[in-house]
Amino acid sequence: MLKNKDKLVRSYVASILFDRRLWRYDIEGSIAHTRMLAKEGIIADSDAAAIVEGLNAIREEIEGGQFQFKTELEDIHMNIEARLFEKAGNVAGKLHTGRSRNDQIALDMRLFLKDEIRKTAGRVNDLQRSLVELAEKTRTVIMPGYTHLQQAQPILLAHHLLAYFDMFQRDAGRFHDCFKRTDVLPLGSGALAGVAYPIDREFVAQQLGFSRVSTNSLDAVSDRDFVIEYEAASAIAMMHLSRLAEELVLWSSSEFGFIEIGPSFTTGSSIMPQKRNPDVAELARGKTGRVYGNLLGMMVSMKSLPLAYNRDMQEDKESLFDTVDTLNSSLEIFAAMLKTVKVNAERMRDDIKKDYLLATDMADYLAKKGVPFREAHGVVSKISEYALSRGKGFGELSLEEYHRFSASFQEDVFSLGLEASLAARDTAGGTSPRQIEMALRRAREKLSSSLMEEE
Repeated sequence: MLKNKDKLVRSYVASILFDRRLWRYDIEGSIAHTRMLAKEGIIADSDAAAIVEGLNAIREEIEGGQFQFKTELEDIHMNIEARLFEKAGNVAGKLHTGRSRNDQIALDMRLFLKDEIRKTAGRVNDLQRSLVELAEKTRTVIMPGYTHLQQAQPILLAHHLLAYFDMFQRDAGRFHDCFKRTDVLPLGSGALAGVAYPIDREFVAQQLGFSRVSTNSLDAVSDRDFVIEYEAASAIAMMHLSRLAEELVLWSSSEFGFIEIGPSFTTGSSIMPQKRNPDVAELARGKTGRVYGNLLGMMVSMKSLPLAYNRDMQEDKESLFDTVDTLNSSLEIFAAMLKTVKVNAERMRDDIKKDYLLATDMADYLAKKGVPFREAHGVVSKISEYALSRGKGFGELSLEEYHRFSASFQEDVFSLGLEASLAARDTAGGTSPRQIEMALRRAREKLSSSLMEEE
C-alpha cells in the first residue's frame, strides 16, 4: 500500500509531462554553468569537458527522438541529470555544484520566455503588415464609422484598419518591456541565499545572452513577475484580436456584407450548404477567455506565497505554455486570414446612404455660420427627425425646408457630402485621405524598425 502511495505522490508532483519542453534551455544553462565552474577552477577542465560532451550527446538524443523521459524522475532537470550519469559516470555529480533546482528552473523559464517573446513580437509585426497591406489596397474605400454599433460618421476603411495597427503597436511595446524584465540571469542564486563558491555570474550571463544578473537571491528564485507580465500582455493582445474577430464576423454576415473571408478560413455547415461560417475568427474570441484564465490563475497562485521558493510555483508552466501557443498561433492565423479578405466597397458606401452620417458635418456647417454649436446640434437633431419621418435624405430636402429650422442655411448646404466630410477631418489622427497617406507611411516606417531588433 505504501508503495502505491509513493507512486501516487510521484505522479502527482511530477512535471516532466509539460516541463520537458524546457529541455533545450536546461542543457544550455548547464553547459554555461559547467564552463564557468571550470574557468573558476571549481571543477577540473577534464571533468567539465566530459560533462559538456555528455550534455551535447543528450541534446542529440532528444532532437532525434531517442531520449526516454521518465515520470519517476519527476522533472526535466532530473531526467537530464540521470541520463548524464549514464553517459559520463560519477563526474556528472559535479554539474550541480553551486546551483539549486530553484535557480535552475528560474533560468530555464527566462531563457524559454525570451525566445518566445521574440517570436510573439515577430508575429505581431506580421499581423500589422497584413493590416497595412489591406489598408493600402482599400485606401479610398468609404465606410460608416460606428459608436454603440450605430452608424455615426463616414470614415475611410483604411482608418479603421489602422486603428488596429496602433492597438498592436502598443502590444509590441508591452512585449518589448516584458523582454527587458525577463532578460535577467537568476542562476547563481542557489536555493535562496546565494552559493558558497567563487562563481562568475557575469560570465554565465554573457554565455547565455542575458544583459544583467539578479541582485537579490531570494527574489531571483521566487519571482514569476516576468511570467505574469507576459500573460498580461498576451491577454491584452488577445483582447485586440477578439475585437478584430468580432468585426470580421459582423462584416462578413449577410446583414452587413462588407467583406468576404477566404474559404480557407471559413467552414461549411453540416446541413446548410449555402453557409460559410467565420470559425477562425469565432475561435479567437473563445481562446481569448483561455488566456484571461491563465493570467488570473497565475496571479491567484502567487498572491500569498511567502519568500522564497514554494512548490506552488510549479503551476507557472502549463498556463504559460498554453498562453504562448494560443497567442502565437492566433496572431499567425490572423495575419494569413487578412490576406484573403475581399472588401465590398460598393456595399459599404451604399450602406451609408441609408443613414444620416452627415449630421455632425451639418452641425459644424451651422457653427461656422456663427450658430453656437449646442444650438446647431439641436437644429440638426430636429432636421434629422423631420427627414426620417418623410423618408428623405438630407440631400433630398429643399432649401425652404432647411429654413424652417434655421435661417443660417444657404445654398452651400448642398455641397456637404461624404468626400467633403472626410477631407474636413484633416487634423492629426483624422480620417482625411491626406492623413491616411501619412498614417500609412508612418506604419511602414514602424514595421521596418521592429522594437525587438535592438535586443
